[in-house]
Amino acid sequence: MKKTTIALFTMFLAVLVLAGCSSNKNSSSNSKTLKAGDLSSTSYKKSTSYYRGGTTYKGKSISLNFDKAKYTTRTITSGNKKIKYRAYENIVYVSKPVDKKYETMNIYIPEAYFKNKKLNGYTKNSAPVFLPNSIGGYMPGEATTVGKTSSSSSAAPVAGAPGAGGAGVSATGGAPSGQNSAPEKALKEGYIVAAPGARGRTTKTNGKYTGKAPAAIVDLKAAVRYLKLNSKKIPGNQNKIISDGTSAGGAMSALLGASGNNKDYAPYLKAIGAADTSDDIFASMDFCPIMNLENADPAYEWEFNGINSYQGMAMPGTTATTSTQTSAQKKYSNALKKQFPDYVNGLKLKDDNGNTLKMNADGTGSFNNLIKKTVMNSAQTAIDKGKNITEKKYPWLTIKNKKVTDVNLAKYYKAVGRMKTAPAFYGVDLSNAENQEMGTATVNKKHFTKYSQDNNTAKNKTAIADKSIIALMNPMDYVGENNADTASHWYIRYGEEDANTSIAIPTIFAQKLKNENKDVNYHLEWAKGHAGDYNLNEMFKWMNKISRA
Repeated sequence: MKKTTIALFTMFLAVLVLAGCSSNKNSSSNSKTLKAGDLSSTSYKKSTSYYRGGTTYKGKSISLNFDKAKYTTRTITSGNKKIKYRAYENIVYVSKPVDKKYETMNIYIPEAYFKNKKLNGYTKNSAPVFLPNSIGGYMPGEATTVGKTSSSSSAAPVAGAPGAGGAGVSATGGAPSGQNSAPEKALKEGYIVAAPGARGRTTKTNGKYTGKAPAAIVDLKAAVRYLKLNSKKIPGNQNKIISDGTSAGGAMSALLGASGNNKDYAPYLKAIGAADTSDDIFASMDFCPIMNLENADPAYEWEFNGINSYQGMAMPGTTATTSTQTSAQKKYSNALKKQFPDYVNGLKLKDDNGNTLKMNADGTGSFNNLIKKTVMNSAQTAIDKGKNITEKKYPWLTIKNKKVTDVNLAKYYKAVGRMKTAPAFYGVDLSNAENQEMGTATVNKKHFTKYSQDNNTAKNKTAIADKSIIALMNPMDYVGENNADTASHWYIRYGEEDANTSIAIPTIFAQKLKNENKDVNYHLEWAKGHAGDYNLNEMFKWMNKISRA
């Protein structure tokens, strides 16, 4: 099995994945669920200072009333039919924006709904709302545009970019732009498309950083609130919002789904003038989510420890090279691997039969059985679809009469191959994108775990990031908490060839959601790397099923 790592230079920053979370539980355990009206009574001095470098908003407040008369009409082809839709673009979704370039949303509505007609069985009142984000690498992402030259933002990873696994990632998850993109298929399926932009780790205003954590998730929540505030003006069922994202965008889609209406975000929402409504959503679709960062490095080394060679990044016109971890990186790998069993055992997750999932000190145990099952299901599904999968081609599989009976995980991990050096996420030298995401208005990069802080090698050692900020970025902390209105439906995908994080990370998240009796459709996609929005027909079949239930 080989991964393509030929990079597109223009996308380099976008795929230096992600922001981190601390090992400390967030303050949400002592919070109350946020409902309409709570913002008016919440102090937001801290968040105002955080976003604006100590200054308050001085501009004229922007109206949050949706203007139905301001649109252009476009047409999309579906088979032999022409479907007209109205394009409402460049809508600022907060009244006190920090950055109008990114805190903007594009809304697309089939013309049929303005004439009281049905489309794919949906009406103006029942049509679900598709909410794709354009976040990649925690860089800022502009609102996705439908029906013009490009339907995606350059902020997100693309096929073959460094760290992308060479598997076609675009702003809305990896489907090509044009007639086959997820937003355009959503219009054909009768959905309302609401595509918000969001700030990111490099966003600056007046010399201050304004897009550090938790800006991205706050912006997405504000976009949801705008839709709900205007539910009587915008066709569609705003109680059936389905978010979609890939990589960092997948992590934010997961966080949006997990943390609905939690009061922890109230001061940040008020600081940007978000609508005083709710921000819970109906369903969350998360492709290769790079999440749970405070435990992502131990998970990565649990999977790839002992595999010390890795493929280097290649610029356009060059060939990817293979390098080997240094002695210091090997030392980090050994230490981080040892941390993972305690984390897994502390979760007290149950398998599908109600048995507690455990991990031994050496990394083995019943948790491995869950990972084995995940990989075996991926291979079996591919075989059932007619893929030529044999033991000769995949020596880490055991196959009898076209039935997958076992998988050698050690050989599988070696076949996938290491992509990142240790620590893969929380850089001890402050060089990782995650360090940049956890900065502040005036400090660009920070450590966000005790391990990285204790092993600091950077010339300028900075204080560890604020735990209250870090804690706002982890979906795991909100699932199962009675203070968050977590989405009921989940569609989670990870690539069988993906080495951008550990397979354990999305598997753990999916299992935790299952333990909370959520409707979870989780699958390891065979022969896929770091990609999203693939198999659109299957994806929309699931979306239609839950929307019509």
